[in-house]
Amino acid sequence: MNIFEKYIQTKCKKQIAIIKNILNKIAIPLLELPRSVKSFVVFLVDFLICVLTVWFSFFLRLGEFISLSDNIFWMVSILCNCIALPIFLVFGLYRNIFRHSGWASLLLMANAVFLYGLIIFLIYGVYGVEGVPRTIGIIQPLLFFLLAGASRALAQAWLSERFRFSKTDLALKKAVIYGAGYAGRQYSLALNNNPEIKVIGFLDDDDSLHGRTINNLPIFNPANLSNLVYGLDIDIVLLAMPQLSHKRRNEILAQIQSASVMVRILPNITNLLQGKISYADFREPEIDDLIGRDSVMPNQILMREKVHGKVIMVTGAGGSIGSELCRQLLAFGPSKILLVDHSEYLLYSIHQELKNNWLSPDEMIIPILASVQDVERMHQIISTWKPFTIYHAAAYKHVYLVEHNVIEGIKNNVFGTLCIAQLAIKLGVVNFVLISSDKAVRPTSIMGASKRIAEMILQALSAENSSATVISIVRFGNVLGSSGSVVPKFWEQIKNGGPVTITHPEITRFFMTIQEASQLVIQAGAMAKGGEIFILDMGKPIKIKELAQRMIELSGLTVRDEDHPHGEIEIMYTGLLPGEKLYEELLIGNNQSPTEHPKIINANENFISWSNFQSIVDSLKKAINHGDIDLVIALMKKNGIDYSVNNLVVDFMYNECKKMTSSQKNNTV
Repeated sequence: MNIFEKYIQTKCKKQIAIIKNILNKIAIPLLELPRSVKSFVVFLVDFLICVLTVWFSFFLRLGEFISLSDNIFWMVSILCNCIALPIFLVFGLYRNIFRHSGWASLLLMANAVFLYGLIIFLIYGVYGVEGVPRTIGIIQPLLFFLLAGASRALAQAWLSERFRFSKTDLALKKAVIYGAGYAGRQYSLALNNNPEIKVIGFLDDDDSLHGRTINNLPIFNPANLSNLVYGLDIDIVLLAMPQLSHKRRNEILAQIQSASVMVRILPNITNLLQGKISYADFREPEIDDLIGRDSVMPNQILMREKVHGKVIMVTGAGGSIGSELCRQLLAFGPSKILLVDHSEYLLYSIHQELKNNWLSPDEMIIPILASVQDVERMHQIISTWKPFTIYHAAAYKHVYLVEHNVIEGIKNNVFGTLCIAQLAIKLGVVNFVLISSDKAVRPTSIMGASKRIAEMILQALSAENSSATVISIVRFGNVLGSSGSVVPKFWEQIKNGGPVTITHPEITRFFMTIQEASQLVIQAGAMAKGGEIFILDMGKPIKIKELAQRMIELSGLTVRDEDHPHGEIEIMYTGLLPGEKLYEELLIGNNQSPTEHPKIINANENFISWSNFQSIVDSLKKAINHGDIDLVIALMKKNGIDYSVNNLVVDFMYNECKKMTSSQKNNTV
């Protein structure tokens, strides 16, 4: 290549770059126009194209251009527009202008123009109109199809930026950062030259910033996000406003959801100190992002009162609630914390985490492998360390599993609780707090019924208890981040292309962050005087179907159902599981009273005295020892537990034994 050719090539590149820059500047204000205005613009363009093609078809037929003031010309132009534009409107060619300007749109236009051309041909080619050549009825529809189709193809090529970036750029996910403040600017710099993401602009609520640039990136109005997504092929919106309330974040997510674009939450800005961030650092919105519910700041006095400088014992310390309780408790400086769990793996995991994060002396965080059903082992632990407070979080809580393993569920949830509570009273533990569940209210599952019996045992023991042990119960619903939570399951199913599985379209649940639940448990325990059932204010219940739909749409995908057969992710209903309820409740009756904490309610519920209830518990224990599940269920259906069975017994052992018995009888016969 000689010097002259190099000069020409360089000059051409510069000219192309200038033209692209001009087109970019024109495109941005066009893309931010309201959809109705853009539809009108395309409508007007079609009107002008129709007039132009009538004029040009006369030229092709007559060999000369007729005067624009000619009455015949305007009569034909107006008639053609009056036929063409309504047909285009009915065929939906003025909806989703930029997003669907591909082959599907071209085929739709061909069908519309075919109908239009047929009508024009019948008028001018078959019937005939004086002063209008019959061939106009053929030439004009063909020209109109070519020019109208070309105008849409050019608009799509221009406004979807297909020729603006290199092939490398087109392989990147195009992102806009929501929030043009300090955090947003830092994130945009950190994502420079990222091999996975190309940041093409910002969104911000501040009207004064719209149209300006930061780091050479334009700032757009969030209200125009739908248009920007279609016009700029935006793949993902990155939220970069860490100080937002959950309510405001929920409003923003709803706005993004309506634009059908993927959304991700950027990591904490302190992560930037460790270097550039990657796509793997972005997280999906959690339910606490989606439910728009702000956590109440904990009362530091209540949190510290029964913890600081004291020995604390947490049973089920490796579980979801138990492990978070340990994290929260350590922040208030207990002298020792006993981690009790019967799972070696879970106990090891939480012990290593706490040791590494808190850098505490080995003798401060003590992992103890033990079962709460082992009376001798529990007696030895409590008498050795003499805990000031026991938080009893150990329980089998998965409804489905407990329903299939009735005996073990009741042994752990009922008799494990009875064991720990009686030892706490006997050995002078000052506070005993049971973590209960909303499934204990009018239970339909073994798990719920076992938790209700545990509650009633503690109510009875507290009323009977003449010692100094203050017994209380804290009841709440689903916590975010717990094992079996629907959120991670839904995200995984969406990533795999669906379907998203829900047991029933009407199922609803209460949700609360695991951090807030744990903090409220500690505060409720500090307020206890003895025998209270504290209810945590969980806010409004959430319909799981709506949650799934929102998660799908925040992934930039669409729901496939009867009304939308071409959607991308199907929601499949699998039927209620054994023992599962459509909705959960937190209160058995309406007798409740407020406490000094705005998010904690005292439920004043009836109970049975220990002298009367002990015989029920003893009968239940005998039935369990004999493996008599029929009697176990019969006992739970009586005596104020309010347990209602809404399905057949599905215990694996029970049904296998029935099969064997039936088989033996048949063989005998």
